[in-house]
Amino acid sequence: QVQLVESGGGLVQPGGSLRLSCAASGIILSFTTMGWYRQAPGKERELVAHITGGGRTNYADSVKCRFTVSRDNAKNTVSLQMNSLKPEDTDDYYCNADGWRNNNYWGQGTQVTVSS
Repeated sequence: QVQLVESGGGLVQPGGSLRLSCAASGIILSFTTMGWYRQAPGKERELVAHITGGGRTNYADSVKCRFTVSRDNAKNTVSLQMNSLKPEDTDDYYCNADGWRNNNYWGQGTQVTVSS
């Protein structure tokens, strides 16, 4: 059974940093594209960043040079380091696993609020 459990969300002031983590079980990260998505109420879920099984990364233009996605295959975790946070980064953030046995999986989400 595949499970993705996010952690690390919270309240942070503009310009601050947060690190989100996604603990994965039931999958092998090196065979899976792992992504972080975010969604605001009433809006579509959008890709923030992803890292492929081969280690290639891709970022939304809005977060380039501020966010970094990484993976620890030994711990089966994926992280999103978020720096220079802005109020517009306020969203629910979701971990995604795509391609493991041709399926797509989501975590339950973690809330990030950037406010002074």
